[in-house]
Amino acid sequence: MRFKNLIPFIMVALLISATTYASNTTDPVKDKTVAEKTNETEETIVGVAAANKNFTTLVATVKAAGLVDVLNGDGPFTVFAPVNSAFDKLPEGTVGTLLKPENKKLLTTILTYHVVAGKFKAKDVLQAIKANNGKFVIKTVQGGKLSASLKNGNVILTDANGNTSKVIITDVKASNGIVHAIDSVVMPK
Repeated sequence: MRFKNLIPFIMVALLISATTYASNTTDPVKDKTVAEKTNETEETIVGVAAANKNFTTLVATVKAAGLVDVLNGDGPFTVFAPVNSAFDKLPEGTVGTLLKPENKKLLTTILTYHVVAGKFKAKDVLQAIKANNGKFVIKTVQGGKLSASLKNGNVILTDANGNTSKVIITDVKASNGIVHAIDSVVMPK
């Protein structure tokens, strides 16, 4: 699989996460309507995220980074999108600091680290993990790498710093790719 174009996916994931952070009042794992409603849409990745209250923080960050046009592009992209509660796990003030215009480059780097070029459904990720002895290295659009593995039946992403995030919702369809919701923001080096 080629991951050369994964950066746009990561950017979308961060956009979705930022939107989620700003207005999340529902647990996305318990609120299955999040996945159900979004799977029925023919919206782009940005449209899917913007229509979902669990991604308000991500959407806000995508807008601040100027990545809306990229994530509305043809793709296809796979985005590992942090939900609002994922942004809540960051140290206090982190999101506010990242949203400042002077931090646009850093925000873009973080967001594109959540995007992968290509369309990778959950079954594709699972097959790749199994085919690679339990660990699948994914190149992001940002240029860094994420490692996908299985733990207790869940796909776990490990970032460049050794931090982990669990995939909590899979295969949310968009007209230009796939969104997988994650429970923590992953960070590049």
